[in-house]
Amino acid sequence: MSEGITTESLAHDIMEAIHDGVSKHSDMPFYEGDSSKYVKSQVNRLFGRDKPVHHILGGGKSADLLLWKNKTISAGALTGATIVWLIFEWLDYHFLTLASFVLFLGMVVQFVWSNASGFINRSQRGVPRLVLPEEYFVSIGRMVGVEVNRGLVFLQNVSCGGNLRQFILVAAVLWAAAIIGTWCNFLTLIYIGFIAAHILPVLYDRYEDEVDAFVDNFVGQLQHNYRKLDTSVLSRIPKAASFKTNKWD
Repeated sequence: MSEGITTESLAHDIMEAIHDGVSKHSDMPFYEGDSSKYVKSQVNRLFGRDKPVHHILGGGKSADLLLWKNKTISAGALTGATIVWLIFEWLDYHFLTLASFVLFLGMVVQFVWSNASGFINRSQRGVPRLVLPEEYFVSIGRMVGVEVNRGLVFLQNVSCGGNLRQFILVAAVLWAAAIIGTWCNFLTLIYIGFIAAHILPVLYDRYEDEVDAFVDNFVGQLQHNYRKLDTSVLSRIPKAASFKTNKWD
């Protein structure tokens, strides 16, 4: 079976692609004056982008945060997320316990402030009060609703579209997500994503030429293996539409 492939051959081809990519990158003149022009002309940009990384991330303060334009703010956000993760995971706090404790401390501070103001001849109007704007919650709810509906529409289109290949691919991704979910809880998964969002973009922005060259070679090898799999296996699977037609005929 000349076109037949196995799991071992796929893994071997992928490892060869990684090895070839690394060896090619070691031979490229990345540290010469015209290295960036050479790489840009030979490889495709990641995700087919033709704009800077800062623009792809949305620009503005959010992109500055992820690209560490202001190291103090980025380090503070990363430190805050780490502290929250440690409180819930290592110290084994629960959200209700922590929220009640924080609210209690806030009430104590306001109580002491309001009563101490009478002794120093100050008005109680100076006591700080926290009021969150309603537009903040409305915008968050609208954004979450849009993304959830977009995901539901995509999954339903895949389920009802009759494209068996796409259905298998999405099912494999969901299965992989379910397996990853057994390794860690949801909070840890969010924390890992937050850390990756603060590390991967800035590393890619600094070494984008090397990463683009490697990914271009790796994706090319994956596409080659997929074409072999499509020729030997997937192309022989009847589509849903043709199956229904043959059934009624």
